[in-house]
Amino acid sequence: MPKPKSRPRRPKPIDLYYWPTPNGQKVSIMLEECGLPYNVIPVNIARGDQFDPAFLKISPNNRMPAIVDRDGPGGRPISVFESGAILQYLGRKTGKFYPANERARVAVDEWLFWQMANLGPKAGEASHFRRYAPEPVPYAQKRFSDEVDRLHGVMDRRLADREYLAGRYSIADMACVGWIRLAERLGETFQTFPHVKRWLDTVRARPAVKRGMGIRIEAAGKVDVMDPKVRAVLFDRRAR
Repeated sequence: MPKPKSRPRRPKPIDLYYWPTPNGQKVSIMLEECGLPYNVIPVNIARGDQFDPAFLKISPNNRMPAIVDRDGPGGRPISVFESGAILQYLGRKTGKFYPANERARVAVDEWLFWQMANLGPKAGEASHFRRYAPEPVPYAQKRFSDEVDRLHGVMDRRLADREYLAGRYSIADMACVGWIRLAERLGETFQTFPHVKRWLDTVRARPAVKRGMGIRIEAAGKVDVMDPKVRAVLFDRRAR
C-alpha cells in the first residue's frame, strides 16, 4: 500500500515585539503582506518594557520592533532587531517584496536606508519638538520641519515617474508609509507634493497595510506623555 502523504508542517508563528509607532508598523505590515503567522507581544515603551533584561537579549538597543522567528535559518530560532534589518530578513525568508535581482535590490535598499537615515529620524524630531517639548523651541521646530519638507520634496520627485519608490511595491514603501501618515496627522496636506499624496493613498488602500497599521494596543491609548514618570522613561535615558 502506498504510504499516506504527510501533511505539510505549519510554520511556527513569529513573535513580534511591538508598539503602535511608525517603526513598529513597518514590520506588522510586512508580516501581513507575506501572510506569515505572528504573535503580537506589546512592548509598553511608556512603562519601560524595552529595558527589561529579557527583551534586551533580543534587542540590545532597547528599541522595538524586534522579532523572534522560531523557524529561522537551518530550522533554528533567530532574533532580529532594527526594523530595516527585520524587513530585509523577512524579504529574504519569503522571497517577497525584496527582489533577488541585484540591480532591483539596490534600488530597494537605497530607499529603505533613506527612510532609516533621513525620513524617520527627521520626522521623529519634528514631531517631538512640536508635540512633546515641555516648552516651545522655535529653532528646533523650524529646523526639523524644514528638513521634513525637503525630504517630502525628494520623495515627490522620485515618485513623479514611478508608482512606488523602487518601481515595484517593496519593503521601502512599507518603511515609509507610517512616517508619511504621521506628517498627515500633524497637518501636512501634501498639496505641494501631489505624487507623495497619490502614493500614500495607494499604499494605505492595500488590505495588508490596513491590517498592519490597524493593530490596536489598548494601553497605548492611555499613555500620558506629559506625565513626568513617562517622560523620564521615554526622553531622559543615558548610558548605564
